[in-house]
Amino acid sequence: MQNLLSSRLLSKNLKIRIYRTIILPVIFCGCETWSLTLREERKLKLFENMVLRRIFGPRRDEVMGEWRRLHNEELNDMYFAPNIVRVIKSRRMRWAGHVSHMGEERGGYRVLVGKPEGKRPRRRWVDNIRLDLQEVGYGYMDWIGLARDRDRWWMLVSALMNLWVP
Repeated sequence: MQNLLSSRLLSKNLKIRIYRTIILPVIFCGCETWSLTLREERKLKLFENMVLRRIFGPRRDEVMGEWRRLHNEELNDMYFAPNIVRVIKSRRMRWAGHVSHMGEERGGYRVLVGKPEGKRPRRRWVDNIRLDLQEVGYGYMDWIGLARDRDRWWMLVSALMNLWVP
């Protein structure tokens, strides 16, 4: 895909469509159940910026007259879509709404909401839901009770999607 995304024969719009229709679905496969650490979030952002730099190419500096790489802010201005981490968080929140409506006897509910025994070196999925809610200002509320009000939960998911992450 590297050669295709850096080709001068294809327009930038077509390259972005290729990125959104071929690459992103592969990355998003099962992302609703991921328990991301900050390090993994950083790696995902790095990957997305790398792909966008390949799509948009270098920029000619008007003052120096030399070619340079695009800065992250420039990439965000040129790519009019939420970043990859924001999409993963919103999908995780949508899935949390579905999980909240499951009964406690269902396997998916027990796996995602349950507390594992012993040491846990990583954040649990539920911990990520609580952190995502803190970003929107609902960090100390019971997320299962909050998610059962579908309209309110959908507003939170939309708010989380529209937050800008540097």
